[in-house]
Amino acid sequence: MATSTAGATGWYRGRVKAVPSGDSLVIMAVTSNKPGPPPEKTITLSSLIAPRLARRGGVDEPFAWLSREYLRNLCIGKEVTFKVDYAVPSIGREFGSVFLGDKNVALLVVAEGWAKVREQGQQKGEASPFLADLLRLEEQAKQEGLGRWSKAPGASEASIRNLPPSAIGDPSNLDAMDLLAKNKGRPMQGIVEQVRDGSTVRVYLLPDFQFVQVFVAGIQAPSMGRRAAVETVAETETISNETNGDASGAFAPLTSAQRLTASTAPPEVAPDPFGMEAKHFTELRTLNRDVRIVLEGVDKFSNLIGSVYYPDGESPKDLALELVENGLAKFVEWSANMMEEDAKRQLKTAELQAKKSRLRMWTNYVPPATNSKAIHDQNFTGKVVEVVSGDCVIVADDSVPYGSPLAERRVNLSSIRCPKMGNPRRDEKPAPYARDAKEFLRTRLIGRQVNVRMEYSRKMTDGPTAAPVPGDARVMDFGSIFLLSHSKGDEALTVPLTAAGQQPGINVAELVVSRGFGTVIRHRDFEERSNFYDALLAAESRAIAGKKGIHSAKDPPVSHITDLTTASSKKAREFLPHMHKNRRISAVVEYVLSGHRFKLLIPKETCSIAFSFSGIRCPGRDEPYSEEAIALMRRKIMQRDVEIEVETVDRTGTFLGSLWESRTNMGVTLLEAGLAKFQTSFGTDRIPEAHLLEQAEQSAKSQKLKIWEKYVEGEEVNNGPAVESKQKEVLKVVVTEVLDGGRFYVQTVGDQKIASIQQQLASLSLQEAPVIGAFNPKRGDIVLAQFSADNSWNRAMIVNAPRGAVESPKDKFEVFYIDYGNQEEVPYSHLRPLDPSVSAASGLAQLCSLAYIKVPSLEEDCGPEAAQYFSENTLNSSKEFRAKVEERDTSAGRVKGQGTGPVLIVTLVAVDSEISLNASLVQEGLARIEKKKKWDSMERKVALDNLEKFQDEARSDRRGLWVHGDIESDDEDVVLPAKKAGGRR
Repeated sequence: MATSTAGATGWYRGRVKAVPSGDSLVIMAVTSNKPGPPPEKTITLSSLIAPRLARRGGVDEPFAWLSREYLRNLCIGKEVTFKVDYAVPSIGREFGSVFLGDKNVALLVVAEGWAKVREQGQQKGEASPFLADLLRLEEQAKQEGLGRWSKAPGASEASIRNLPPSAIGDPSNLDAMDLLAKNKGRPMQGIVEQVRDGSTVRVYLLPDFQFVQVFVAGIQAPSMGRRAAVETVAETETISNETNGDASGAFAPLTSAQRLTASTAPPEVAPDPFGMEAKHFTELRTLNRDVRIVLEGVDKFSNLIGSVYYPDGESPKDLALELVENGLAKFVEWSANMMEEDAKRQLKTAELQAKKSRLRMWTNYVPPATNSKAIHDQNFTGKVVEVVSGDCVIVADDSVPYGSPLAERRVNLSSIRCPKMGNPRRDEKPAPYARDAKEFLRTRLIGRQVNVRMEYSRKMTDGPTAAPVPGDARVMDFGSIFLLSHSKGDEALTVPLTAAGQQPGINVAELVVSRGFGTVIRHRDFEERSNFYDALLAAESRAIAGKKGIHSAKDPPVSHITDLTTASSKKAREFLPHMHKNRRISAVVEYVLSGHRFKLLIPKETCSIAFSFSGIRCPGRDEPYSEEAIALMRRKIMQRDVEIEVETVDRTGTFLGSLWESRTNMGVTLLEAGLAKFQTSFGTDRIPEAHLLEQAEQSAKSQKLKIWEKYVEGEEVNNGPAVESKQKEVLKVVVTEVLDGGRFYVQTVGDQKIASIQQQLASLSLQEAPVIGAFNPKRGDIVLAQFSADNSWNRAMIVNAPRGAVESPKDKFEVFYIDYGNQEEVPYSHLRPLDPSVSAASGLAQLCSLAYIKVPSLEEDCGPEAAQYFSENTLNSSKEFRAKVEERDTSAGRVKGQGTGPVLIVTLVAVDSEISLNASLVQEGLARIEKKKKWDSMERKVALDNLEKFQDEARSDRRGLWVHGDIESDDEDVVLPAKKAGGRR
């Protein structure tokens, strides 16, 4: 008999990690003072011999499996108290007594007949302290025929397992593909016998006892390296007792001299970092436990790939997910592709969270560069006023007054992408289902209250790089939008809970994706995403399964819409009879052009029209309260279903009539708010509900609202150009801009408004370049613009703006500097919003034209010379002139290069000169005088006579226009009526 060593007298606590056989246990320490897995011991129950399980190429001893199963079910995973009774170093084994609570495990095993007591041939000290009790219970079990002492005929033979080749060391006979074909997706019961590493287990599949190695699908744990060859799990984990251990449950492993090793083992390769921890994690949960195996696939080496579920309370847990969540395994795409989409998505999400938390194997993880940034604390409620596309809406923030520039916020739906609407400027047509997606959102969102949760912003670039160059990108804000109330047509979707347990409502992005109008973006690691990303992916899976929308093989029906807003007035009049067929026509407001003018879609007639209120006019774009009127109409009718009643078509092709939304006359709404006037000069008999319009205007007047704030009973407020004065006046001016030889802009010297506006502009604190989307200047808006010549900031009116939303800081805007008359193109980055208190004041630049003479245009002969001569003699900030106003031309509206208001027809004389610029141009042959007419006033005749002297001088000297002689002809000065532009401001 081998020499024994008496064990220490101390008792220890531990937890049963494995049960290799019916008489041995692997017990690990409950606590440990060292990092990594706790120390372990393999304890053989003293004085017991259980039947032996089959080894490589062998068979079980009778009742071996049942004996092991009894002890396994009794002790696995449970906390025990144990004591080492004796050790036999020559075989590397320790024998001891183990208590489960107050019950002696050895006594329980013997009492059930699953082990026999070894009494003979033992040396002194090699016996259990409870040997007498063991012998008594063994005799009792024999008498009762329990366990291995069964007296039933054939019981011994029946207890021996019929093991397949894979279970006795010949795995080559296992047909992995056949096993997968018969059991794919079906949970199979099994018992884990070995854990090779955190993501590889060896399992008995019940009831056939196929012994298979399963690689956990979708993950890979750190490697355990290459180790010495061993026979059993118990032998690899053999740990000795340390005599100075304490009752805390911590104990130390054997020294290398005490550990059993193979004499011909190859050199050991150290495990990867956290490899030991991952293996221990898997062992704690699966080793010798009942598990469920779901085979997912087979790799090219015939290795089985499967999911492993272990028991934990009432519900099983996914081993792969637990490993990834704890930072002990990484997501592997190739094997994850064998799994269901939901399980794959959960693994990917768990790995991302582990990386963010830098758990264990991700401790030193460096995230890749990303172009997204989280947005915090920017949640708000509001009403949807516009649907830009299937994944972008504009929401009016309830906390901001509707007249404010920040009242409307553009929100892109997080983590989804819908078909593009196209860009008309680039002749891009909408992608298939783009219109359907937009219309789907319009019918469900417009005018409805929503809860917006901003989640992240992203710098959008044209290139593929994740880290865009600063200043070369536009920033878009993304968030989740929730409908606060259900309506007919809203699908029954996942309603996520808030942190407080309240339901925010229906997720609009999920609604879009579930109907097949959008796809979910596959984000890169560490790229910000929707807080409800899993719900979006689930909705996309349902849409794909149902072949909805873009996931179907069908193309959407193509609708042809006739756009009458760009057609001639004649074309528009051809549609007028169709509009008169029914008294009221259903329409959709596509765009609010001004407070009283809109673009409407008439579905029944498949056309778009320009529509204006009959008899109602709001302030123009450059007048006070213009923007408020537009904002009010956007909130009330933008993209709403409305009814119209058309009366006629004006000469620009705009349809005139009345408009109702939910049976409310929108003309009444405008008039009640004090944002429009009711014009009755042509009669009101043809306007429906004219009495309501008159009452609404009278109510606004009595309350002095908006445009009526200075209204006095019986006195009409004049909001247009100043009434022309018949008395000639002389202004002291400086010339600020020259358009050509006869047209120019001036500022009045000593005007108090100039000093006031300059002071206001100087007090402004210019901020950084505006965020794209938050500031969208439109044609007619008054903004701050940086003049390219001297980089100064001045008030400017947008003359031309890019169609649609701003896409880049380099987008060009044509602006007119209202205080100087200059006009140029500037990039978006050189624009800033302007406070209404500064922008409301009228422009300081006054357009003038030289009286009594005709100056050739820049395209005509001597035109450039005339412009250069005039510029050289006027463009000096210190040079002042007297401008005698001969008349005012009030027929010129806002046109390119002209601004607004009347044009002053003047005689311009420098304060230090006696001859006018009018006469100088004529004298130099760069202009000629106008023709005399029979009905000319005496004053005009005198002025023309004086100028004729200078013209005769230029003609005789063959100057300028007269270089080739007399240029006049009989049909000269016969001017045809000017053709007015149709439908354009």
